[in-house]
Amino acid sequence: MSAGAESGVEQVLRHVAPGRYDTYEALLRALAEGRLWMLLWHGRPGSPDAQYANMEVDGLGYAPCVTSERELAASGWNRDHETVSGRAVAAALWPGRWGLWLNPHAPGGGVGVPWPDLRRIACGLDRLPAGPLRLSEPGAEIPQFYALLAQLAGRTPAVRALSRAWVRPALGSPYLAIGLDLYDTSPAAVESVRSMMREAVAVVPEGLPVSTVAMADEHDPVVLWMRARTRPFYDRDAAGGPAPDSGIPLRQGPNWPSPLTSY
Repeated sequence: MSAGAESGVEQVLRHVAPGRYDTYEALLRALAEGRLWMLLWHGRPGSPDAQYANMEVDGLGYAPCVTSERELAASGWNRDHETVSGRAVAAALWPGRWGLWLNPHAPGGGVGVPWPDLRRIACGLDRLPAGPLRLSEPGAEIPQFYALLAQLAGRTPAVRALSRAWVRPALGSPYLAIGLDLYDTSPAAVESVRSMMREAVAVVPEGLPVSTVAMADEHDPVVLWMRARTRPFYDRDAAGGPAPDSGIPLRQGPNWPSPLTSY
């Protein structure tokens, strides 16, 4: 791309505005496929001591960047920089809860992308719901589904507890989320949980989407809401049921298929 050419990120960035969630989603897609000029506070590109610049907005940390050579020149940045794919920088920043701030020198102060959206870019935009999310207790009356799911969970040793939430994304259809708290994330255990969910979902009314989230995920906003605002509708420990043998990992493991699994 020539120094004067407009990047795909910049083409979308010009249209981003408050409340325009569709345009913001397009910006995230452009970031996932594009590249960014990251501003280095210390070190040179590729060196072990290289360190991104950082800034704080409303108590949250961001790494500032620019979207083209032209914007780099306009910014007046006089230290080093490195060019990185948007997906790679998202993967590097979000685990530390750092966001990305695009063109902070621009009129109006640029645009910030918080770390939960960088997580979506890194993990796959189609695998995590578009925020901001509106979360509530499920209103659908489906006692047969909950009763069957609890019964099946009692026969599935990997399951510790089940929680639920009604999720309304900024874009896309609302859905019922089932939070899975597991003793075991081995391949066999995960497959047993998948089988449990497939059997239970068969009694859900047609047209009601059901997805699952792993309660061990410390970054998922649906999980965080469930932990803070709800009680499990199935809890093996509270019911006094037998737990698996000790030594089974209690964290989300690499065999869990994705942060969000639909049925």
